[in-house]
Amino acid sequence: MKVLEHEHPLKLVDLLVINNEDSDDYIEEGEEDLVPKDEFVRPCNRCCQEINEYYRYYYKCSLDDDSCDFFLHNFCAELPTTLHDHVLHSHPLTLREIPYDWGCRYCKREHGKNEIGYRCLDRQCVFWDDDFWLIDVICGMEAKRRRIHHPSHPHPLVCLISSHILCMCKACGKEHKGVFFLCTTCSNFAIHTDCAFLPKTLLIQRTTNEVFHHTHPLTLSYSFPGVEQRAKYFPTCRVCDGNFYNNTNLWIYKCEKCIYYAHLDCATSRNEPLLSSARGQTVKNFKDADYPGLLCLPFPDPTYSILKHLFFKETKPVINDEVSLQHINHQHELISVDTERIESTSSMITSSIMCHNPMKKIRLLCNRCVRPITEAPFYNCGAESCNFALHQWCTRLPKQIDNHPDHPEHSLVLMSNLLGVFFNIFTCALCKLPCNGFAYGCATCEYYIDVNCGFMPEKITHKFHPNHLLSRVFGNFNKYCLICRFPCNALFFIHSPKSYYSCNMCDVYIHGHCALFLPETIRNVLDKHSMHLSHLPIENHKSEYFCEICEDELNPHHPFYHCGECAQSVHTACAPLVLQCETETHSEGYYQIFYKFLNVKFGSIHKTNGHSHPLSFTQGIESDGECSLCLEPLRYKMIFKCLECKFAIDYQCCKRVKNS
Repeated sequence: MKVLEHEHPLKLVDLLVINNEDSDDYIEEGEEDLVPKDEFVRPCNRCCQEINEYYRYYYKCSLDDDSCDFFLHNFCAELPTTLHDHVLHSHPLTLREIPYDWGCRYCKREHGKNEIGYRCLDRQCVFWDDDFWLIDVICGMEAKRRRIHHPSHPHPLVCLISSHILCMCKACGKEHKGVFFLCTTCSNFAIHTDCAFLPKTLLIQRTTNEVFHHTHPLTLSYSFPGVEQRAKYFPTCRVCDGNFYNNTNLWIYKCEKCIYYAHLDCATSRNEPLLSSARGQTVKNFKDADYPGLLCLPFPDPTYSILKHLFFKETKPVINDEVSLQHINHQHELISVDTERIESTSSMITSSIMCHNPMKKIRLLCNRCVRPITEAPFYNCGAESCNFALHQWCTRLPKQIDNHPDHPEHSLVLMSNLLGVFFNIFTCALCKLPCNGFAYGCATCEYYIDVNCGFMPEKITHKFHPNHLLSRVFGNFNKYCLICRFPCNALFFIHSPKSYYSCNMCDVYIHGHCALFLPETIRNVLDKHSMHLSHLPIENHKSEYFCEICEDELNPHHPFYHCGECAQSVHTACAPLVLQCETETHSEGYYQIFYKFLNVKFGSIHKTNGHSHPLSFTQGIESDGECSLCLEPLRYKMIFKCLECKFAIDYQCCKRVKNS
């Protein structure tokens, strides 16, 4: 093709073909700085407007050495020599090279000497107008310029300019006013101009006022299919925490190197409420001086607890301390265990008592809070066959709690044995976990909570929602916990806890037990490094997640522990210190997050009329087979197992035998 203002022939270029031949947008793996490839952008030598891939075709000089930088839109190069019945003028307009400086009579744009334009050659216009009647090629071919080829849609799109049109954008799923690109073939496809020309790659490395950032460039995707969402455990937007599955055809930004997805508006900061985002860095909304002793969660490791936080004293235990031991209802003598020696009121005990250590399969749990005893001083039973033990701080628990916010009508009394409760196992009214430790309870209302839940603080802060004060609330909400992603609605979900922490500035809820029971770091017997708690996928980890303990798949949008140096992950329910040295975990539904028997101490002996030998109270594993009474599998259940024969019975069947 030849044009008036260029001496060399032109050749047609298809940008879609070029992009398909070279579609690698990123530098090879291992590079420190990942920079997205530049998109094709050139100025048109006729209309001076941008040539980009949305117009798909363009003409360039045919010289092979690229010494001539001459580019034209395909519609500019193919301009007709004559425009008949143009809406701007009644006479035919002829394409000419204008030998002087001139201006467009319609848009008033100024043009230089020898630029081409359309002019009227009718004698009437020539006679009455010294400058003739001139319009530039942009005004002459405005309808052609409004036609684009967008990679999100198979048909060409035509631009509709109107300040009154209100339409739903197929890209972002929101209503907009103004300029839209419409498909003339499909009656229901329209995208707003703000979405139509979004960049294909986007860097958000701390470019949004510290609200959010990501290490890698994000790629624009024109859909998020349900199959891909299911494969990635239905991820949420990493900025606003909103869902994607309402419409799988909406456009998103995603990272090709890790599991990171964001809405269009969130990634481009077109949403106003980013500063109150659940995922973002929030602005501090309280003064430290107004909240002395405010608890900052999660606890650093499993040796910490709310009871240690409240009742620990930096003093050595006092033998026969009436204040410390006044609530202890135990038939044997209690020994005070210090770091250097083990003392008794009657004699010096020389045998060694080891603290809880899952790395060495040593198990020592407190009978009151059912948490590991990992350090001295503590109290231990003097009887060789008894495994009764207490933290030092657990001996200082008050006799009763008055005006508990979930049961204010009666005082809650500290109880070691619950009247009429088989084997002293009850379900905590707040965390909904079974427990055989001590309880704070009201016998009149049959209301019982474990001692850890009895002292949940009224206000906390949490690392996963920093700088905002979280207040304790009770009730049922149609919300989801920020950490575990399970519902905060006990009416529809039987295992849902009843106590939550809520941010009064953001739509954020955290289960009380998620805040208090999951420490920030744990140690794994298979890893020499500490593993850190996360409730989001790890950066630079695109592959599937598997638990190193149970070898099952792991959902990275639920809380889990991860070692960045070894790229190893562990379910929170399988974490060794939370697991308390048991051999198997229950990983179904709610118990994917917490070890099902977190508040149960196994190991005691039970005698029943249904069997001649003593039975050991333990957790059922696969090798235990079926219950001797109901023939149901015993795996993942509380069971009573005979150590002398193959008899085994689950807790519920044993309870029925006891009551019959």
